[in-house]
Amino acid sequence: MLTTSTVLVGGGEAFLVDPAWMPDELAALAAFVGELRVVGGFATHAHHDHLLWHPGFGDAPRWASARTAELARSERSELVDSLGGFPPALVELMGRVHAVADGIPESAGFEIELVVHDGHAPGHTALWLPRQRVLVAGDMLSDVELPLPFDPDDVPAYLAALDVLAPYAARTGVVVPGHGHAGTDATARLDADRRYLEDVLARGSSDDPRRANTGMDAEYRRLVTLVRGGA
Repeated sequence: MLTTSTVLVGGGEAFLVDPAWMPDELAALAAFVGELRVVGGFATHAHHDHLLWHPGFGDAPRWASARTAELARSERSELVDSLGGFPPALVELMGRVHAVADGIPESAGFEIELVVHDGHAPGHTALWLPRQRVLVAGDMLSDVELPLPFDPDDVPAYLAALDVLAPYAARTGVVVPGHGHAGTDATARLDADRRYLEDVLARGSSDDPRRANTGMDAEYRRLVTLVRGGA
């Protein structure tokens, strides 16, 4: 899945974004954080692989957008089922996020601006670090994944989300997707995502090269079927 965990580090502190995904990876991330004081965490959206935590991170506040926090509560049973045989301690910590009210205080020396939209998942949130010109994009702007609109496959919401992200992408030095590789090509990725969706909407097909990646051709065919009004 090429899942990305983001750790903001400064002044002996750490702030975690989407720590994931498998138990051994969470344990390794806890060891990596080591003696740093974890001052907070953030879940970009309410999918099971973005709501995780580890006892080694401590009891720092964990935030999400209001819609993400609501879904993490109301759909907890389904989210837990998606974890499979995770250790009980990790299951208990999964999804325990609180709605952010007035923004995140400066953490580990980073100013963090939240960019909330409904692309890929309701209440999906990107994190913009203006001083570093870094965009932590959640499950958007991937070099390996096609755009994956959320159920009921709301393509207009995804296109609107790209409009929201576009001015940030234009200023971005490094973009970090939730799945894939960090890169310096945020605007090119955004344009590719828009072109893919518009091609499927306009002519029912796309030659996006990401279709060749694992699982992506099936997602492409699912979207084409739905756009055509199929079941």
